[in-house]
Formats: sequence, C-alpha cells, structure tokens
Amino acid sequence: MTLQEIFISNLRRIRKEKHITQENLAELCDTNTAYIGQIETHKRFPSINFIEKIASALEVEADELFKNHKKDKLSPSLKQELHDELIKEFDKFLSKTLEIF
Repeated sequence: MTLQEIFISNLRRIRKEKHITQENLAELCDTNTAYIGQIETHKRFPSINFIEKIASALEVEADELFKNHKKDKLSPSLKQELHDELIKEFDKFLSKTLEIF
C-alpha cells in the first residue's frame, strides 16, 4: 500500500468514524465537496497545507492520516483484553495440571 493510499484510506475511515460527510468536511476545510471526492477517489492529492486543514477538521494530528493501520488491526484495548483472557485461561490450565500431579 502506498503512502497516498494509506492517507486516503485513513481520511475516509476517520471521516466516517466521526460521522462527517464529504460535504461537511468540505465546509470545515473551506473547499468544495468535489475536491474532497476527488481526493478520496485518487484523482487529486492535497498539499501539505490542505492536509493540515483536513487533520484539523477531523480533530486528529496530521501524522495520524499517514499511519498504516492495516499492519496492526487490533486496537490496544482489544490486545490488552485478549492478553488478559489468555492469562486467565493459562492460569486455569496450569491449576488443573498441577492438581493432577
């Protein structure tokens, strides 16, 4: 995945998570809806200054738009929850195993 694809994927994901339409984002960035649509469909790519506007409108740090989240699909809280559950299950297994001996 290229950096441009990562940016576009994150832009779309964050925008949808925050329930912001392309129209709303365009208003917040003082541009037209067509430009936001062109960015999300790989037809145009914004300048650094406009990326900062997008980040501000989405209330995220600009670097968040460039992070490759596909590498790590589990959120930190889900990872912790899974870790805790694995520890509990291991403790149960260990206790039962020790009872046998």
